[in-house]
Amino acid sequence: MAGHSKWANIKRQKARVDAVKGKVFAKMSREIIVAARSGADPAANFQLRTAIEKAKAAGIPNDNIDRAIAKGSGQLNDGNELETIRYEGYGPGGIAILIEALTDNRNRTAADLRSAFTKNGGNLGETGCVSWMFEHRGVVTITGSVDEDELLETSVEGGAEYYEMISEDEFQGAEVFTETTNLENLSQALREQGFNVTEVEFRWISSNTLEVTDPEQARSLLKLMDALDDLDDVQNVTANFDMANELVSAALV
Repeated sequence: MAGHSKWANIKRQKARVDAVKGKVFAKMSREIIVAARSGADPAANFQLRTAIEKAKAAGIPNDNIDRAIAKGSGQLNDGNELETIRYEGYGPGGIAILIEALTDNRNRTAADLRSAFTKNGGNLGETGCVSWMFEHRGVVTITGSVDEDELLETSVEGGAEYYEMISEDEFQGAEVFTETTNLENLSQALREQGFNVTEVEFRWISSNTLEVTDPEQARSLLKLMDALDDLDDVQNVTANFDMANELVSAALV
């Protein structure tokens, strides 16, 4: 089961643009809020520690981080209670799309999602319509030059299920996959061996991938994925498609 997705690579490129726009601040702050519900001490809360590391890497000020922790842990109450909801749908050509949202108004979120799907050739589905195609996994992203023999040895010792070497556009490195309960152990093992760990996250991995080869479908699909990802209430979007880099470049023009 391949864990790397074309959208994951596209999102890395998109993240640089979003960072310039400041859009990443709100989403990462919300991620911290959710993580802090399980405890405000990063040393004892792996999910919170990971969220804080991502926020700092993105340049989010410490005051924003502290405020998000306080809100998530109940120390700061502004009257807006956030809840995590998963939505599912189909993109052009029947591509399965899974969306994780964080919202204080599920009616607004559902309406925004439905509008984005409808305007871009897809449709918002019922709960369970595509989630059976995905499995939740922990993913450690390593950036830079990687000795594959050393990575294999460390991955086995760290309890990884598999890894994928990646060389695409401006990204060089690898992604290492494991059970969600083993993510902290794996990330620590890789760091201890000197690997440049740049991201630690939970990700929905599709069990089957559909190849997109039609330029018009590619354009419509990427436009839909972008529209969904840009919604304020959406935290993560994943889909079970793959397409050639040339097609991605042409579709994004």
